[in-house]
Formats: sequence, C-alpha cells, structure tokens
Amino acid sequence: MAGVLYVISGPSGVGKTSIIEGVMKRVNNLVFSVSCTTRPKRPGEIEGRDYFFVDEETFIRMMKEDEFLEWAIVHGYYYGTPRKFVEEQLRSNVNVLLDIDVQGAMTVMKKVKDAVFIFVAPPSFDELKKRLLKRGTERQEDMIKRLEDAKKELEQIPKFQYLIVNVDLQESIDQLTSIIVAEQLKVNRVIERLGFHKIFSGGGDSK
Repeated sequence: MAGVLYVISGPSGVGKTSIIEGVMKRVNNLVFSVSCTTRPKRPGEIEGRDYFFVDEETFIRMMKEDEFLEWAIVHGYYYGTPRKFVEEQLRSNVNVLLDIDVQGAMTVMKKVKDAVFIFVAPPSFDELKKRLLKRGTERQEDMIKRLEDAKKELEQIPKFQYLIVNVDLQESIDQLTSIIVAEQLKVNRVIERLGFHKIFSGGGDSK
C-alpha cells in the first residue's frame, strides 16, 4: 500500500474532530475515513460526513461479512471503520486519516504495520470534564462513564508514536499538520512514492 494511514485517538471530548477539520483544509492528498456507528445522531451531525449511522442488526451483519478494518464497542455502542474504502484509497496512493477510539487503534496496530498513530490528550482531566460539560450532548451518567473510560485510554499513551496535548486548537492543528508532512518526507516513503529505486541502485542515468 503506497498511501499512509494516520490514526487519531483520544478521549471523547478532547477536540479530535476540530483538529481534524482544521488539518483537512490544509493537507493535500488526504481523505477522512467516515466510521459506522450504532449510536444516535447528535444535533448538527450529518449522515456520511460525521458517521454512517446504522442499526445494530446491520452493524453485526457487516462484522460477520468482515467489512470492517476494526470495530469496537464504546460507551455501549458499536463503532467500526469500513475496510473497503481505506484499502482502496491506500492502494491508490492516497493518505487516509482515521478518528477512532483507543480500542480500535490497538486493533489497527496489529493489522497495518506502517500506520502512524497519534494520541490527542487534554491538558488536564479537569479540562476534559469542562469540555464534555460544554458540549452538552451527554446525560450525566453517560458523561461519568466517558470520564472513567478516559482514564483507561490515557494509560495507553506510551503505545502511540506521537502525542498532541490539545491546549490551543490552532497549535494542535499545526502539530498534526507537521506530523503528517514529516511522515510523508521519510526516506522510504519518498523512494516508494517517486520511484527512486533505480537511481539509488545505480540503474539510472550516470551522466
């Protein structure tokens, strides 16, 4: 696969969506992979842009037919990354960005050896709680569960390659953009992308 898979993970409410939206406006040859979920649509969310919203029966059928690159149950709902779209884009030398939970990221780590894993963390646990309260999309019991899960997710940070602490949105967008650009300039990726193998092996024009 010539394209690069970028996996963004972090606790709910940390600001991943806003960071990704900023980066997508800046970086060329990068597409966002829309996940499937069984959770209810939130106000302002659009089918096919934010998620593909499906019922549990449909999701389980897709699981059985191996249609997901990864899937997980998060906060009581199913989430999954459609395999076909990701694989087609990567084969076409297009870079793909995933916004998935930490469980899903652990699965992708085992399946895609050259993927790049970035964790987005809050500046503090209290700040994360404030952001979830400000978002106002969860019931009290749901928010408590998300905060409990966040503690477990933060423990997985050492397994990731990059860490963005989202203090300032613009700075976080700059950091993620820099990570993506730097990964594209790694020698092995440039050689593969531009076909420099013959030149470096002495097969090119020596004049």
